[in-house]
Amino acid sequence: MRFAVISNRLSLITASDAVVDLARASGGRFGPGIQDAYERWDELLEFCTTVTEVGTPLSDVPTTEFGNPAPAPRQLFAVGLNYAEHAAESSLPAPEEPAVFTKFVTALADPYGTIALVPGKVDWEVELVVVLGRRAHRVAAADAWRYVAGVTVGQDISERVRQRVGPAPQFSMGKSFPGFGPMGPVLVTPDEFDDPDDLELGCLINGEQMQKGRTSDMVFPVPELIARLSAITPLLPGDVIFTGTPAGVGFGRTPQRYLAPGDELVSYVRGVGEMRHLLVAGH
Repeated sequence: MRFAVISNRLSLITASDAVVDLARASGGRFGPGIQDAYERWDELLEFCTTVTEVGTPLSDVPTTEFGNPAPAPRQLFAVGLNYAEHAAESSLPAPEEPAVFTKFVTALADPYGTIALVPGKVDWEVELVVVLGRRAHRVAAADAWRYVAGVTVGQDISERVRQRVGPAPQFSMGKSFPGFGPMGPVLVTPDEFDDPDDLELGCLINGEQMQKGRTSDMVFPVPELIARLSAITPLLPGDVIFTGTPAGVGFGRTPQRYLAPGDELVSYVRGVGEMRHLLVAGH
């Protein structure tokens, strides 16, 4: 199944590419907010199998109406160096333990629109993002996908100077400026994929391919990340995991390249969709 936030309302995208407002279709059984729906995800999935409403053609929905499909998680995890080639371009070995940090929730943004640059060196990092649909505590990797509501596209926008300021790296600070965590445009349930552990992802700037990889190249695949995180702290419905970026980021290039006003950033995961953002000068 595919879900989206359209005009700030939880929507089902049917197999015929029609948009169904689930609050209206359910007669109020479910509210319009997607974040609340994660608490009742199994119930929502069961209801969606009964939906017969025709809906509005997806092609009639302007991109500006799409919102972030997980706008207010209680916990937001991010994983660094989770692709060996990205670790190598960072002049670091592949990690033996997941390198976990957070992006603050106020950095999250919609899948289309503008992103304001800040002073420094602003870089791109396309990522597969996982959203939890069940409380997960001490979950085995073999069972982990059962706890996932769905996956979407994310960008872990990073200001590289702030990221490294101080006696210890400030990853969370350098990656949490407003707009530095866009997600979307849709959330896709894991059963929609032949293999949810092998998805192509990438990004382009002004039409030039910057990153292209496969999630099968992760050092720690999604199930292993969920197992390791949930071994320490319970994961809650609606929580978000940015799972890491493949090689091709700006600071790893020769010469280095960073985002500039006027750049168009396109980020995608095959089978999920793509985001488009225009970079603008900050104030």
